[in-house]
Amino acid sequence: MSLQQRQEATVRAVLDAAPPPAVPAELCADAMRRGGRALRRRRIASRVVWLVLCAAVVAFTVWATMARPWVEPPDTTTPPLTGW
Repeated sequence: MSLQQRQEATVRAVLDAAPPPAVPAELCADAMRRGGRALRRRRIASRVVWLVLCAAVVAFTVWATMARPWVEPPDTTTPPLTGW
C-alpha cells in the first residue's frame, strides 16, 4: 500500500467514524451579514482610492500648468550686453 492510499484510507476512516457536525442555524445569516459588510468596505475603499487618484491627477495638472516644467529657464549667469 502506497503512502497516498494509506492517507486516503485514514481520511475515509475518520470521516466514516464520526457523525457530521451540527451546523448552527444562525450560521447562514451571520455569513451573509459579514459578507455584505466586507463588500461595502471593499466598495468604499475602492471609491476612496479612485477619489485620491483623481485628486492627484488634478493637482498635478494644476501644478504643471502653473510651473511649466517643460520650458527652459532663462540664463542668468551672464549679464546682458548693453552700450556697445
